[in-house]
Amino acid sequence: MFVVIFRAKARALDADYSAMAAHMRELALTQFGCIDFTAVTEGGQEIAVSYWPDEASIRAWKQQTDQLAAQRLGRERWYASYTVDIAEVTRHYSHPAT
Repeated sequence: MFVVIFRAKARALDADYSAMAAHMRELALTQFGCIDFTAVTEGGQEIAVSYWPDEASIRAWKQQTDQLAAQRLGRERWYASYTVDIAEVTRHYSHPAT
């Protein structure tokens, strides 16, 4: 399992952003194998954490047409800066056990 951690400093998050973010989350979860996707915005900071079965799924998602458009709009309109970290999960546990 892999995790993608997206952190951004927002420039301006508007209604178009909210609609695009919801659409991208839904596509990731329903069409690209994303296991879980959580995003939080507080003040001018955003963090999104998503879990994926493998790197191939992440690469396919990154190259999807709507995702490419969202990336472009993010750079042009919504984000002052962002970072993306991708890591392999070597251990996972929870309480209560799932």
